[in-house]
Amino acid sequence: MLRYAARQLKMPDTQPQETEKRYDPKDSTLKFVNRPDEITGDDDENILRAEMSCGHAVDPNSLTAWCRSLMDQGQYVFKCPALKNGTTRKCDAVWSYDEVRRLALLTDEEKAHFEETLAVLAAAEYCEFKQCPGCKTCVEREDLTNLCVLCTICTATKGNLYQFCWQCLKEWRGAAPRSDRCDNEGCTNQQLDTLRSCKLVSLPETRINECPQIRACPTCGNLVEHNRTGCKNIRCNRCQVEFCFACLETTVVCQNTRSDYYGLCAKPVAPRQTSIPVWRKN
Repeated sequence: MLRYAARQLKMPDTQPQETEKRYDPKDSTLKFVNRPDEITGDDDENILRAEMSCGHAVDPNSLTAWCRSLMDQGQYVFKCPALKNGTTRKCDAVWSYDEVRRLALLTDEEKAHFEETLAVLAAAEYCEFKQCPGCKTCVEREDLTNLCVLCTICTATKGNLYQFCWQCLKEWRGAAPRSDRCDNEGCTNQQLDTLRSCKLVSLPETRINECPQIRACPTCGNLVEHNRTGCKNIRCNRCQVEFCFACLETTVVCQNTRSDYYGLCAKPVAPRQTSIPVWRKN
């Protein structure tokens, strides 16, 4: 189990500056195609494009921008956004990082940014971790009922016990263990405060009214907001589970009650949440 990263694992403070990139027409390792970019739709004939493993055409700039946008959404799996021929369905083929790195012509700076970000995002899915406020190293919390967390790196560096609060991310004050708060002023669960105080809205294009604007994903507890378009279901960008924003059942369970994507659920609209689900990965 990953407890502490071998190096300081933190989200990069800044993104590398974008530079215009072009394929080398003499690169025999790439398959060049004379088709529009199937990520952006750009059809400039002066831009050389290559074919991804799924068969869709990209240029290094559109590929870099798309993969960066996925990471900005908390996703570390790169999927093709192009539509399948003659359909309205996305390709969704998975591209390996090696393929993306090669066809996006990632610079050394971009590779460092991608690899650092991917490591943090992957760790976030498999571990309950946050950055220690002292050394910025990612620390895993094993006891989900205790907000007092030990950082062994800071303890070793400072020569005395260093614990911090999982909730307010300040050095721990007060008795431990505790599950509600530490003694630091202003230590509150901001996510719970958000859930309890969010406004009620109507979901566009549905029959759902008086629905909380923000939900904690019923699978992993990640806070999500409805994108205000389309149906009442939403896919969590953390655990990738799709659920009904109204009744908080998974889409599969909600649909099994003969509810459609736009109508009322068999259950009433769930009220504002007063607790955050814990992700049980096992």
